[in-house]
Amino acid sequence: MLNRWLKKLIGKSDSRGVAKKRLQFALVYDKLEVSDEVLIKLHQDIVDVISRYFEIDKESLKLDIRKSEGRSALIVNTPILSARRIYPSVKASA
Repeated sequence: MLNRWLKKLIGKSDSRGVAKKRLQFALVYDKLEVSDEVLIKLHQDIVDVISRYFEIDKESLKLDIRKSEGRSALIVNTPILSARRIYPSVKASA
């Protein structure tokens, strides 16, 4: 499952590019002390939350961690197929 998730995360490219991207992710994750288990759980949690508000292509969701100026950022990219209609809950009068 993790291998499939990494393939989605990295995308399709030549083997050299894939190896380079995997190494970059491994270095960032290692520095952040994020385990594979945490990343898989994070991915599922993000899908669950976004799915409450939007219909998304769950297979195309990509997570990326980018580092710049000593800080890391989590980038989430997913196609939104449509917005979900959310109606406010109606409170009963007492």
